[in-house]
Amino acid sequence: MIRRLLAKESTSQIARLATIGALNTVNYFIMLNVLRSAGVSLFVAVTVAFAVATFISYVLNRRWTFGLDESSGGAGETLRFYLVNVAAWAMTVAVIWLADQLFGPMNRLGENLASVVASALILVPKFLSYRQLVFGKAIAAARKTVRA
Repeated sequence: MIRRLLAKESTSQIARLATIGALNTVNYFIMLNVLRSAGVSLFVAVTVAFAVATFISYVLNRRWTFGLDESSGGAGETLRFYLVNVAAWAMTVAVIWLADQLFGPMNRLGENLASVVASALILVPKFLSYRQLVFGKAIAAARKTVRA
């Protein structure tokens, strides 16, 4: 599995996923901080920001990271994507909650740093889940089409 991860195609996909992740992270932090400044609770702000970033991530990863057209996706794929991201959201909330418990009530900088740590922890598991569980069938079908 590590050998496949280091293959040229995988390296390129990881780079695209990281680029999308960076853009989504900026989007996430903007939304998180705007919502927190508006007095929204940390849990709700994290959840809303994560949900919007997840939607954007699905569209961009499907199209750009894995090079899949719109017509080959289905409800099952979308459901798997959101299930993977619910697990990622739970990990994000857990990391932020743990940081808050360990370091006391956090200021905005602390909340953002905890979010960065959470993002780093979930990057590779999300990539592997996207590639194998979410988009695996569509990737295999696209390869067959290219070979034919």
